[in-house]
Amino acid sequence: MKWLKEYVDLCASTNAELLERETLKDGAALIARGQTGARGRLGRQWASPAGTQAIISVGLLPQDVSRFGLLPLAAGLALTDALPGVGLKWPNDGLVEGKKIAGILCEAAADAASPCGMRVVIGMGINVTDAPLDTATCVQHLGWGLSVEEVVHRVLGALSVRVEQWAAGRDIVQEYSQVCTSVGQRVRLQAPGGDVVGKVDRISSDGSLIIAGKSYSAGDVTHLRPA
Repeated sequence: MKWLKEYVDLCASTNAELLERETLKDGAALIARGQTGARGRLGRQWASPAGTQAIISVGLLPQDVSRFGLLPLAAGLALTDALPGVGLKWPNDGLVEGKKIAGILCEAAADAASPCGMRVVIGMGINVTDAPLDTATCVQHLGWGLSVEEVVHRVLGALSVRVEQWAAGRDIVQEYSQVCTSVGQRVRLQAPGGDVVGKVDRISSDGSLIIAGKSYSAGDVTHLRPA
């Protein structure tokens, strides 16, 4: 995938910008220094101080969206490819030693110009020079010696490969399971039907979380200490 890069100083949300454009080019990549209305999964606000993060959103017009549930996993793998010290909390929070270094948000919207009738957007925010919360960390604090620009370059390169694999139908679940720190962990899952507490058995072929033999495709995971 060749990205059509566009750089901006500030915007409300790079994901929202690509989702709401009247016309979206396949492979559009929007990179911002900061966001004033950034959001994460489940509508949470995402702190995004200008100049401290690698802020990237890419837009796709795929042939098929039947495997959309696996796109967050592909994006998470791209993050770990770009920054090998990062692990993933299901589905795709980037963690280092239990502290959050990155968040990923995949969204979709109707698009009549797309072969499948939908556009999809992958958004990433990676803390590079500052960790906005005590529960977070950043590239600089870890001593990895990378600038915002270098992180953006690495992530876009890795994302290009992983998006192509996703589009081609490649099985990525085994690779994802190897870097997903939720597997084997006791967790609390805030699912649409209520909270679930248990040990994560595995990741299913469609990217769902398997806890006590049951499949969960959506929710927010908290890692718990062993009982």
